[in-house]
Amino acid sequence: MSCTDDATTGACQVDPGVEAGDEPRGTVSIRTIAMPADTNPSGDIFGGWLMAQMDLAGGTHARKAAGGRVVTVAVNGFSFHLPVKVGDEVTCYTEIIKRGRTSLTLDVQAWVCRQDGGAKIKVTEGVFVFVALDAEGRARPLPPVVSSPR
Repeated sequence: MSCTDDATTGACQVDPGVEAGDEPRGTVSIRTIAMPADTNPSGDIFGGWLMAQMDLAGGTHARKAAGGRVVTVAVNGFSFHLPVKVGDEVTCYTEIIKRGRTSLTLDVQAWVCRQDGGAKIKVTEGVFVFVALDAEGRARPLPPVVSSPR
């Protein structure tokens, strides 16, 4: 598996040899570079930093879908597959997988493009639950889903 840059967007692309289904799903909600200040004692990026990036990504997507303030109420099934290295470009993809009366459940995946031009790899994934809040900080109903005309 290797990473190639798209000449149009400059984005790192998944090698066509990646197994079916093992590619990013959802919307790009955040992209950042892992920096030396975020390392653990082993020199890898601290897992808490990555969790925070994923929470920000999920919260951004949930806020747009909820039409306002949301709060993280749960993180389920969190898995760290591979370490993130200093200099990696980290991209978080988000996808709504469940919609309740006041809550949204999102699948959030973190993928990296290695600094050396290596593979685009899924390093972490988790399921985040957000609740929409009103001005007083109480749960409020989500707005209806508006489908786009075809």
